[in-house]
Amino acid sequence: MGWNTVAVPLPGSVVADGDRYYFVHSFHLRCDDEQDVAATSSHGEPFVAAVRHRNVHGVQFHPEKSHAYGMRVLQAFAELEPAAT
Repeated sequence: MGWNTVAVPLPGSVVADGDRYYFVHSFHLRCDDEQDVAATSSHGEPFVAAVRHRNVHGVQFHPEKSHAYGMRVLQAFAELEPAAT
């Protein structure tokens, strides 16, 4: 639990490279496809902090507990373009 910075390997993430977010859980997900990794962080070992697959985005941390950084993430979620039907 605590604050960690993230690294964003590819453009298009709802999180910003170098921003700090508040993580609460000790579990994390493992992506089968590295192209789905939208951000990573490290706490003893590297882990996936955010994912993106087509128009689906998700984060491991709590945006609502991450102050100004989290507000930017929530704004980015709100500004995502809807999926084409």
